[in-house]
Amino acid sequence: MIFTLGINHHSAPLAIRERVAFGADKLHHALAELAHARVVREVAILSTCNRTEIYCAAESPQQVIDWLSAYHQVAHDELAPFLYVHDQPSAIRHAFRVACGLDSMVIGEPQILGQVKDAVRAAEEVGTLGTQLHKLFQRAFSVAKEVRSTTAIGANIVSMAAAGVHLAERIFDSVAGQRILFIGAGEMIELCAAHFCAAKPKQVTVANRTVERGRDLAERYGGSAIRLDELPDHLAQHDIVVSCTASPLPIIGLGMAERAVKARRHRPIFIVDLAVPRDVEEEVGELDDVFLYTVDDLAQIVESGMESRQAAVVEAEGIIGQRVQEFIGWLQARDTVPVIRALRDSAERIRRNELEHALKLLGRGEAPEKVVEQLSQRLSNKFLHAPTSTLNAAEGEDRQDLQAAVERLFHLRSGD
Repeated sequence: MIFTLGINHHSAPLAIRERVAFGADKLHHALAELAHARVVREVAILSTCNRTEIYCAAESPQQVIDWLSAYHQVAHDELAPFLYVHDQPSAIRHAFRVACGLDSMVIGEPQILGQVKDAVRAAEEVGTLGTQLHKLFQRAFSVAKEVRSTTAIGANIVSMAAAGVHLAERIFDSVAGQRILFIGAGEMIELCAAHFCAAKPKQVTVANRTVERGRDLAERYGGSAIRLDELPDHLAQHDIVVSCTASPLPIIGLGMAERAVKARRHRPIFIVDLAVPRDVEEEVGELDDVFLYTVDDLAQIVESGMESRQAAVVEAEGIIGQRVQEFIGWLQARDTVPVIRALRDSAERIRRNELEHALKLLGRGEAPEKVVEQLSQRLSNKFLHAPTSTLNAAEGEDRQDLQAAVERLFHLRSGD
């Protein structure tokens, strides 16, 4: 059976997720070790900052759980409260939901699909991806494409950082080519930096009370850092300003903003103030060439996007439900393959034996018409011997079930 087990941001805190994560440098080794232990027939591992999940075809998930605990040296009783286990069909449904971004921290985010593809690629490289998991993930990719092309799951903005980029692109044709100043170096600024810098800005500067921390963030994006008290000398050099500090008083006052606008010769400056209390004085937004947006302004965009995405989630879940049933049908069809193969092998043995018998008769000079007639009769008798004997020997409900099965298999109607 196909199983999925693991932890994610819904089930476990960061401290636990960190302990069972598989770094890119260890993933291939982990896959090989798990496969070598022979507790799984097929396996793929998805490990991101928000989840660690093992997808496997195995007899039971318990040995995989034991291996995970031992590999990361995390005791069972520490891991158990945060661990979830899905078997068919919920494992299939979970894989589809993850690929579509429905299980993500930000509903509908597209990055997870690329991460799933990386996990599949790693499993293929190590040789731990067999027929079942290969088919599962190919279907998952297909479902994700269908959901994104037929619903609005990824069309709306659902994060403050993305909303900031969206508003900036209303002022400037593109973030690319603009000079960006980030004020602060906390978690929100890090998230905003990731979104804004993905658009390849011309220059990145980080202003922070602690220059070392600001420099760490700036260097990730090829930028530079300044002290917060240097802000008045640098503000005019930037087109986009994103601020989020814990300062109890405004960092950018009306006077500082007026001097910056004058120095810029009235070229527009876009400011996003995500701080509470505000980093930018309210009056700054009244200046002609300043476009100031607060956390409340961005929240309205995010709220609207969330409502639209929730409606899309309902559509997406409907699509996933249908595709899960189709995949289960494929798995069930695979279960009949050995029986079908055995049936065909048996029929082939009978055919060969009877053909040899008929050829011997022809070699003795028997009339061809008689040999062909006998061949057809012997074939019919031998093909039907086992099912008719079983039917005659059956009793009660067993006989009724067998009769119904025969009628269905051979398209018969007992009244004919």
